[in-house]
Amino acid sequence: MEVFFESIQGLINDSGFINLDWKSLVMIGISCVLVYLAVVKQFEPLLLLPIAFGMLLTNIPCPAEFQIFHMDFFVGKEIDFGKVLHEGGLLDILYLGVKLGVYPPLIFLGIGTMTDFGPLIANPKSFLLGAAAQAGIFVTFIGAMALGFTPQEAGGIGIIGGADGPTAILVAKELAPALLGSIAVAAYSYMALVPVIQPPIMKALTTKKERSVVMEQLRPVSKVEKLIFPILVTLIICFVVPSATPLIGMLMLGNLMKESGVVDRLVKTAQNELMNIVTIMLGVTVGATATADYFLTWNTIKIIALGLAAFCIGTAAGVLFGKVMYVVTKGKVNPLIGAAGVSAVPMAARVAQKVGQKENPKNFLLMHAMGPNVAGVIGSAVAAGVLLSIFAK
Repeated sequence: MEVFFESIQGLINDSGFINLDWKSLVMIGISCVLVYLAVVKQFEPLLLLPIAFGMLLTNIPCPAEFQIFHMDFFVGKEIDFGKVLHEGGLLDILYLGVKLGVYPPLIFLGIGTMTDFGPLIANPKSFLLGAAAQAGIFVTFIGAMALGFTPQEAGGIGIIGGADGPTAILVAKELAPALLGSIAVAAYSYMALVPVIQPPIMKALTTKKERSVVMEQLRPVSKVEKLIFPILVTLIICFVVPSATPLIGMLMLGNLMKESGVVDRLVKTAQNELMNIVTIMLGVTVGATATADYFLTWNTIKIIALGLAAFCIGTAAGVLFGKVMYVVTKGKVNPLIGAAGVSAVPMAARVAQKVGQKENPKNFLLMHAMGPNVAGVIGSAVAAGVLLSIFAK
């Protein structure tokens, strides 16, 4: 009988109710809010839902031997693989794909197989708009430094301005692993809010006449051009910024596979099965980094504010450069497409299309906006490579 009561006592002591504190309760509440936003509001559900559930799992209070994720294993530069394999939980094992930089490039492989660079090839000036929209990254980097973050942490926070979740995760895990959860949640939240954040900025910085500009139809792009483009971009960017090779290389490999037309089976796998599996593992493990001790700090509030600033500055920079091109081309470029220079593909391009059609129902900006949009994906990867080259020492 005594053994029975001891077993019951042990079961009670190991339960989450005994170990529950206010921090865990708050984090569970935040994770439930994120689940609501993903399911009901459909804010980037493919990644926000697994991120939210990973956050829920890691904040369930339990004794150390039952924990499925240990953030302390990954905070430093070096990984004790023996400790992870023998003492780690399920999410510790899966998180190795984040820490070693495996998941984000695989996501880029899938993105490449779903991306048409035709609008960018047809209008190379779009590269400039995509580059201009990356201003949010570097302005926010300076702002983060001013708020007391280290240069490495500031780099991880600034990349939120690129509106590119996988890139933000890749940079944050290298430069600011302790802030990864906050940065990932901020990045994907703002990506989901593109239709809410961008239109007021776009309207405030442009006139009705500028928003009503109807752009000329893009020229047809040959298959040879589409085959040469990914190879040429890979060579140029990877020679100039070698640290961007994992992202750019996988992005362009995926696109080359798509445009070649000879590996349909690989393309379908990268678009569907591989992309879905990696998305689940990436989302759950990144969410698991948002433990109470690392997430419930003033730094998180600063990161959320800086992330919003980064996104707004990137949008504004793209629109303002679009206005410059409007003047230079004597009214042939609609400045709205500059807002699509942030990397949120294809949401930012759709927002430009929607805002343009409100002013002129006959206007069709989507394909024109896709040029800066896909240029922004390349631009954010290059910006990430620059930050990693400078600070990941």
